[in-house]
Parts: sequence; structure tokens; C-alpha cells
Amino acid sequence: MLESFILKEEDAVRVGHEDLRTTTTAIFEKMGVPSSDAAVAADVLVMADLRGVDSHGVSNMLRTYVQGYTNGTINPTPDWKIIRERPSTANIDSDLALGIIIAPKAMEIAIAKAKRTGIGVVTMGRAGHVGMAAYHAMMALPHNMIGICLSGTPPQVLPTFGAEPRLGTNPIAVAVPTKNEDPFVLDIATSVVAINKFRIAKRLGATIPGGMLADMEGTPIMEAGLVPGEFLGLPMGALRELGSHKGYGLACVVEVLSTVLGGFGFAARNTRSAPGGFAHYVAAYDIDAFTDVPEFKQTMDDFLQTLKATRPAPGHERVLVPGQLEAEATAERTTSGIPLHKEVVEWFRGTCAELSITCNF
Repeated sequence: MLESFILKEEDAVRVGHEDLRTTTTAIFEKMGVPSSDAAVAADVLVMADLRGVDSHGVSNMLRTYVQGYTNGTINPTPDWKIIRERPSTANIDSDLALGIIIAPKAMEIAIAKAKRTGIGVVTMGRAGHVGMAAYHAMMALPHNMIGICLSGTPPQVLPTFGAEPRLGTNPIAVAVPTKNEDPFVLDIATSVVAINKFRIAKRLGATIPGGMLADMEGTPIMEAGLVPGEFLGLPMGALRELGSHKGYGLACVVEVLSTVLGGFGFAARNTRSAPGGFAHYVAAYDIDAFTDVPEFKQTMDDFLQTLKATRPAPGHERVLVPGQLEAEATAERTTSGIPLHKEVVEWFRGTCAELSITCNF
């Protein structure tokens, strides 16, 4: 990860993941979220922090969710329902449920369908932010399945050659089980950088490289500098010459599968400020429906080990595989605690005091 998005140890307070989970659960409960859902929501956020995906952990997202519950744009007790269903598919009206709560329910449905038919696909609309997409994809791993999560988000990103945001950062996550290696877990935005990471850079007062975002006229900012007050996201690749059409095209695919397929319009046509501006897609592929599970897992191990054994280019120590850094971060942070910026810790303590909650750190 770029240094611009990494919290320096001298600015951090290390917090145990169990204490963080307990306090976060209590905050969700104070928002009117049922205890079981509050525990799931807290687990999604804390798992992001454990995996080093700080952009989607408590530091950035919890206060946004609290604001959404407070202003009524997120429903703490949604009457979500399946509005169309077949043996291997389902489509859910989320009734303004927070995405980190509805997506695990949708993935459970997808997994159950995959056990019966080989593949389960569930779309969900009128939802809130999905958090770390990898969390939902990884739910398939214990079932010897491949998991996928896509998320169509409100417009923040320019199409190639465009001067107006038409697409979201529209992340893609794929999780694949292995035998002895850490699971293959790819979790990427289709923009150059997930927008939430710029919040981290702002908090840290860090300089970001050029080519990550554009000014409000759509011109890519190619010089290094601080994150401006207003900006537009760029598709993966930044410039057409560098392959921005690929990120743009992938974002469109996510939009089609998560939003249009479910009958929930598309981001650029929907009102950005309207509640429930997110739509999501989860899928589970039962490996046994395609090949023998033990052989598949061994082949995945061989595949990942071959990639890791690649001779590194000059100036680099090793070749990484998707999910490797996150697995290493989980091991370190489980033992040493999750690093939170001092400002975030102060927010927790102030919020807990306002809500009459015991802050465990």
C-alpha cells in the first residue's frame, strides 16, 4: 500500500479486536439495530481493520453509518424481502438496509442455493454501503465454494474522456479456497483508488501521487499533492493511454450485474442523495459441481506457490498474490492490536459518552 494511506505508528493507538468489536456492536445497538444484526455489522468492520483494509473499517465507515441512521437514510429494522426467485437466483428489495448487514444474509441465500444447484446468485437493491466486499465473498470459503461480491455505488468516478461522474468505485471481490495456502482473495475498486482511502490521506495530511483523481472539470491531476477539498475519481488506469478504459468497462459490468440486473435502475440516473443508493451482487460457486474439491484445492496451492516463486524484478523483494498482505496483516493485528488514529479514538470516546456506552479502550 502507498505510504500516503498508512497510519504511522507514532500517531496510532493499538486496540484489541475484541474490545473494538464489543464497542462497535454497542454503537449499532444504540442506533436501533437488533443485536444479531449489530454483531454482524461490527464483525464486517472489524474484519476489514484486521485485514489492513482501514479504508473500510471503523475509522472511516462507522461514523458515516451512525450519521445515516441518525438522519434516516439507513433503516435499522428493514422489512427486506425477496421480490423474485428461482432455484439458483434471488433478487432482494433491501428496504434501506445497511449493505454490511443485508449482504451477509444474501450470501447465505446464495450458498444455500449453490448447495442445491451448483451456483447461487443474489442481487439486492435499495441498500446502503456494503463495506469490505471481500467479507461477503469469503463467506463461501468454509463451504468449499468460490465467492463473489460486486457493489454498484453512487457516482463518484469519471468515465474515460468524461467530465462528469457517471459510475461508482464499483468494487469487485473474489474469494477462492485453497488447501494449505491462505485463500486467494482479490478485492479491488474499479477506480484507481477507493474513494475512502482519500479520507485516510486527508486525516494523515499526506501527499498523494499524481494520476489518482481529477479536478471538478474532469482534468486528471498529474502532480503530487494533498487531497483537494473537492475532486472526482478516475477509473482504474487513470488515462486512456494507461488503460483507463479497462477500469471504466469493469465498472460498467459491475453496474449491470448489481444494479441494472436487479431492476434498480443505474447510478447515474438514480438521485445520488436519495436513500438506498447502493445495489449489490453476491454469488457462490460450489466447486464440487465442477470438479473434485481436494484436487481443486491442491491445484490452487500449486498455482499460488508458482506465482510466489516468480523471480522478483530489480528493486522488489517478492511477488505477492491476492490476499497475501491481508492475511499477514490479520496475523499481526490479531496479536498486536488494530492501529487507530488518535482522532478516531477520540471520536469513539466522545460518541460512547453521548450514547451512554462504555468504551472498552
